[in-house]
Amino acid sequence: MSLENQSSVSQFLLLGLPIQPEQQGVFFTLFLGVYLTTVLGNLLIILLIRLDSRLHTPMYFFLSHLAFTDVSFSSVTVPEMLRNMQTKHLHISYPGCISQMYFYILFGCVDNLLLAVMAYDRYVAICHPLHYTTIMKEDLCVLLVAGSWILSCGSALLHTLLLTQVSFCDDNIIPHFFCSLPILLKLSCSNTSLNELVIFTAGAAVVIFPLSGILFSYGRIGASILKVPSTKGICKALSTCGSHLSVVSLFYGTIMALYFSSSSSNSNDKDMIASLMYTVVTPVLNPFIYSLKNRDMKLALGILFRNNILFTK
Repeated sequence: MSLENQSSVSQFLLLGLPIQPEQQGVFFTLFLGVYLTTVLGNLLIILLIRLDSRLHTPMYFFLSHLAFTDVSFSSVTVPEMLRNMQTKHLHISYPGCISQMYFYILFGCVDNLLLAVMAYDRYVAICHPLHYTTIMKEDLCVLLVAGSWILSCGSALLHTLLLTQVSFCDDNIIPHFFCSLPILLKLSCSNTSLNELVIFTAGAAVVIFPLSGILFSYGRIGASILKVPSTKGICKALSTCGSHLSVVSLFYGTIMALYFSSSSSNSNDKDMIASLMYTVVTPVLNPFIYSLKNRDMKLALGILFRNNILFTK
C-alpha cells in the first residue's frame, strides 16, 4: 500500500506541554538540566562498570544495559520537546513521528523486561546463594538481555507496521509532547480495532508478565527471609535488593498512583504526566539511587575520582 493511500497527512503538530509562554524559559532550563544529568549520570554508571573489574558481575551487567536504555528512552522524546519549546517549531514529519513512536515503545519495553530480569537475578542471589555462579552464567545473562531486546523490537515493530496501515485525514494535532500511539490511533480515520487489540495483548506481554515476575521474585525473597528471620539476614537482603527495589517502586508505583488517583484531570493530562515520569523523572533518579545506595558503586566512583586527580597532578 502506498503512503499516499495510507495517509493524506505529511506532518503532525505537537502541542507540547501545557505551559504558559512566560514560563517556557524556566521549564526549558529545568528539563535541559534534568536531561543532561540523565545522560551524564547513566553514562558514568556504564563507564564505572566497564572500568572496574569488581563490577563485572551479572547484576552490574544488567544495570549497564538499564542505564543505556534510560539514556535512549529520554533521548527519544526530550530533545524534540526542548527544540519545540525553544524554537516554537511544533511540526514533526510523518516518518519522524512514526520513528519516534517506534523507539519510544522499544526502549519502554526493554526497561520493563530488564527490571524483571534484574529481579530474577536478585532472587537467585538471595534464595540460592550457593548456586548463584552456576545459575547466572554469562551465557544466560547474555540470553536474558538479548531476549529482552528481541521481544521489545518485535513488539515495537508490530505496533509500527499496523500503524502504517491506518489512514490520517485532516486532523493532525497531537495534544502531547511526543507521538503517542494511543493519541495517533484517536486521530486516525480508519478502523483501529486490530491496533487496539494488539495494544491490549502486547501490553500484557511486556508489562503484566514482567511485573508479575518482579512480584514473584520479591515474594520468594520475602518468604526466604521470613523462614529464618534475623537482623543480619534482613540487612543483607536490603543491601542486595535495595537499589533495584527502589527503582521498581519508582517506576511502577508513581504510575499506578497516577492512574488510580481521582479523575480530576483528563486522560490526556494523565498520559502526559505518566510519560514525563517514564522519560524524565525515573531515568534521572536511577543513577542517584544506584550510586547512593550501592557500596560497590560508591567505591568504584571514589577510585575513579582519585585516579583522575592523581593523573592530573
